[in-house]
Amino acid sequence: MENSKRLTEALHFAESFAVTSRVEFLTPELLLVGICCRNNEFMALCDSYHVDYQKELKEPIYGDMQYNSVPEEVGEYEILPSMQYVQMMTIAESNAVNAGKEEIDATHVLHAMLQLEESLANYILRSRFTENETELLRSIIDAYEGRALPDRHPELDETEDERDEYDSLFGFERKQKWTELVVCVNDLLANHNPLIGREAELDRTIQVLCRRDKNNPLHVGEPGVGKTALIYGLAQRIEEGNVPERLKGAKIYQMDMGTMIAGTQYRGEFEDRIKRVMKGVSKLKNAIVYIDEIHTLIGSGASGDDSLDGSNILKPYLEAGEIRFIGATTYKEYNKYMQKSQGIVRRFQKIDVPEPSQEEAVKILEGLQSRYEQFHHVQYAEGMMTYAVELSAKYIADRFLPDKAIDLIDEAGAYRELHPLRKKIQVVDKALIEATVKKICKISDDIFAASYGENKQLATLYEHITARLFGQDEAVKQIVEAVQMAKAGLNEPDKPLASLLFVGPTGVGKTELCKVLSSELGVELVRFDMSEYTEKHAVAKLIGSPAGYVGYDDGGLLTDAIRKSPNCVLLLDEIEKAHQDIYNILLQVMDYARLTDNKGNKADFKNVILIMTSNAGAQFASMGTVGFSNTKTRGDAMLETVKKTFKPEFINRLSGMVVFNDMSRDMAAQVFDKKFGILQERLQAQKVSLKLSDEARDFLIRKGYSEKYGAREMDRVIRKYLSSMLMKEILFGKLQNGGKVRVDIKDGELILK
Repeated sequence: MENSKRLTEALHFAESFAVTSRVEFLTPELLLVGICCRNNEFMALCDSYHVDYQKELKEPIYGDMQYNSVPEEVGEYEILPSMQYVQMMTIAESNAVNAGKEEIDATHVLHAMLQLEESLANYILRSRFTENETELLRSIIDAYEGRALPDRHPELDETEDERDEYDSLFGFERKQKWTELVVCVNDLLANHNPLIGREAELDRTIQVLCRRDKNNPLHVGEPGVGKTALIYGLAQRIEEGNVPERLKGAKIYQMDMGTMIAGTQYRGEFEDRIKRVMKGVSKLKNAIVYIDEIHTLIGSGASGDDSLDGSNILKPYLEAGEIRFIGATTYKEYNKYMQKSQGIVRRFQKIDVPEPSQEEAVKILEGLQSRYEQFHHVQYAEGMMTYAVELSAKYIADRFLPDKAIDLIDEAGAYRELHPLRKKIQVVDKALIEATVKKICKISDDIFAASYGENKQLATLYEHITARLFGQDEAVKQIVEAVQMAKAGLNEPDKPLASLLFVGPTGVGKTELCKVLSSELGVELVRFDMSEYTEKHAVAKLIGSPAGYVGYDDGGLLTDAIRKSPNCVLLLDEIEKAHQDIYNILLQVMDYARLTDNKGNKADFKNVILIMTSNAGAQFASMGTVGFSNTKTRGDAMLETVKKTFKPEFINRLSGMVVFNDMSRDMAAQVFDKKFGILQERLQAQKVSLKLSDEARDFLIRKGYSEKYGAREMDRVIRKYLSSMLMKEILFGKLQNGGKVRVDIKDGELILK
């Protein structure tokens, strides 16, 4: 960018003066001398401030240059710009660009000088003219635009409007007015939901505001319970005049810490904004400052251990009592941040805002119903507010009423608006509310039928499971009854849908039943192998490491999994291998359907089917069949060992212990047919059709049948005798391009035809 004509003349004077005086560097002070000697506007500015530029500006600079001149014996040398000179011209160019100018003028250079720290030019300008930088710069503008310059005095305190006028003239970023840093809640009532209920909390807030000392309420409650709605309810009362005389005509200004901090780059800007707001509010009569998420005050704006944060800046105003403050935060943030700053806490009066009951939440939704009907152009069917509260309370466990119920009707209304019915009136009915909660909470139709909806899906659940799991009808019956019990509303509401312990020898279908159940219900199977949790410290994996230990920020595997999939089948495989401390964690899961992680977050197990499997006593199971008249099964013998292994309080909290039958030959045949069918499906992808003769089938079943190893032996037999032969033919033989093959037996060996 080029220099203006008058700035060029000043630069030429400064350069020639530097050569004559044998100065080593071109400095801002030399350019200031050039402006003094070659600029009539600046001379007029000096006259208006009664400054003798000859004695008070030029002579101090001349005296300083005498100590920095180059001796004659050095000879010729090149004059280079100093670092401060380069910095000054860079700032001046930026000033010109901000002002929308095409040239750099002396006005931009003078302003740049005022921004140079530890500069003689800066010191001279400030000391000879005024300590008020804004006033001086406005005077520079007036001088260079030929305006009349009134007498200036250092003690002159310009108004905010005058500062804005200067900023707009010079083209610099205008400082925000204090009213632009806050929001007046009274002006936003039309766009916000009205407060319904909460009379006790609102009356308590008004009472604190009317106190002489410590008249600052602090609302503490969980997210979504209505803390912000209380403020709008207070503003509504003030506008209606339904408040004590002391609060009539009051204005509530919301101050957001994000807005206060945004854009602050240098130390002091954040403090300046807060003080600007406090100064503006203090000039008003009956103003109240509302700070949402007030815990963000702690540490806001601090740049080091010795820096003041937002809370310390506000302490004098809180103590004075002229400005009343209302704060809002959650219990978690209150305990984590605000308890550390007792100086702030003692200046507030804590008011608890509890979650409303379901009856209160229904009244709140009924009060808001017309607003959402008008907004979405829909009509909610009768009883939908009650139904929305019931569903949200049951299935949305990580949030609080009334917020989660309001979100549910809002979401349903938005869906109907986007997918209208072929009717004149768009109705939000029960089915749409159910579909919305299923989508939000990732609930399948089958698991939803456990407590709501039709019974058709549950009626055939037993048949569907027994068609895929053989010989364990009693175990399947108990699982299905647990799900149907929830549908009937006969199970305890604050417990998991079921807490079952599967006992039986290996390979009889304990884990397989969990897989089939989750598949039939359409929910996720969350599996934990408890052999990984044999050590005492392993319990931290499930709920998270304590503070200060490695992995604290990672959270708990179990709690995170349930929060991610609150409707699931939770399988704790081989529970007897886990450390005893893990049983203590499971006690509260089975008793209260809740588990708290290392950070205080709760995971809800109300819609979880908890299944634990155990092989305890497998090594003694064969003793159950010793003797001529003993009819104990291996599972019954293991059950006696299980009762000795687990503590009574653990067993008492189970909703049932399921004993799995031993593997019989009929079960083995059914298992073989199932696994052979799976193999046939895999071969179809390779265009291979496989058939099995009766003799070959009997041979494989006989090889795979084992009471000791159960169905797992069948997998090994199929892999050893069938898969290995087929693999060679598919890769290197006649089945490379597909084909038909029959498995038969000859001389006691399987053959392919």
